[in-house]
Order: sequence, then structure tokens, then C-alpha cells
Amino acid sequence: MLINVKESTLLIIDIQERLFPAIEGHTTLAEHSAWLMQIAQRVGVPVLITEQYSKGLGPTIASLRDGMADDVIIEKLHFSAARDGELFKRPGGERKQFVVSGIETHICVLQTVLDLLARSNQVFVVDEAVGSRRASDKALGLARMQQAGARIVSREMVAFEWMEQAGTELFRSISREFIR
Repeated sequence: MLINVKESTLLIIDIQERLFPAIEGHTTLAEHSAWLMQIAQRVGVPVLITEQYSKGLGPTIASLRDGMADDVIIEKLHFSAARDGELFKRPGGERKQFVVSGIETHICVLQTVLDLLARSNQVFVVDEAVGSRRASDKALGLARMQQAGARIVSREMVAFEWMEQAGTELFRSISREFIR
């Protein structure tokens, strides 16, 4: 099961200003999520961003939110971004594959992934682009998602599956700018 550029959406869950500093490895997580977002935009994959109760947790961090259209940001109160159905009304929400990054792995990411799987979506969770306040919670969340049928992947797996082949101008451009 490969991640297909025409069938997938990048879903960034709740990387918000007030919770973000408490997440273990938060700086690296943000860099990896921004990296994924830039590649998604380059290859034409839609990006959706959720915010859990932004009145309390603040908006998405600036490095991910700046330059994004308002219709890609979904305010939510349910821990699962898929629970109320708003996700599926947005551009990219109709696709069958979701590549997921965000926080917290064992709460909002987990519940979203489980709901997506229950809808028969294919879900790919990017290991280095998800996080929790405690490493043990992240590990448990990833294990549970994998047991439920989600694929745990790296960001490079995602990028190379989206590109499909070498020798194209797109590959050369992304390789120069993003692959080290």
C-alpha cells in the first residue's frame, strides 16, 4: 500500500501555541511537520490543519499557519478531527488516504486515526512528526494505531512515495531543497 499523491491529504493535528512547548521534542516535530507541508504543497497534495479549542490552546504555531488559507484550518472540540464530519467537507477531506502529523499522539492523533480507520480510510502516521508530553504516551499511541491498522512511516517514505520516481524536475528540485 503506497501513499498516492492523487489520493492523499496531509492532516496536521493541533500543533498549537499553548500546548506546543510542553511536547517532548517539539522543535523537531514542528520542523518535520513544516517539511511535510512544504513537500505536500510542492507535489499538489492538499493540507488540512486542525485546532483543538483554539480559545484555550491558541492558534496553530506561526511556522505552520502563516500563508495557509482559512478554509484549511478546522476548529474542533472533539478530540478526534474526524468525529463531527467537518474534516470531510474541506478540500482534500474526500480523499481516501491521510498522512498524519500532530499532537498529542495518544489523544487527538490517536482518536482521529481510529475514526479514519473506522471509515475505511488508509492512514499513514509520520513517526517523527507526532508527539506527546511524555515519550511513553507517544510510544503507546503509535503502537495502538499500528495495531488498529495504521501504517507508521517516516517523512522520507512519504516524500518518495509522493514523487514516485527519480529523473523528473520535481524530484531534482525536492531532492536539492529537502533531502539531505
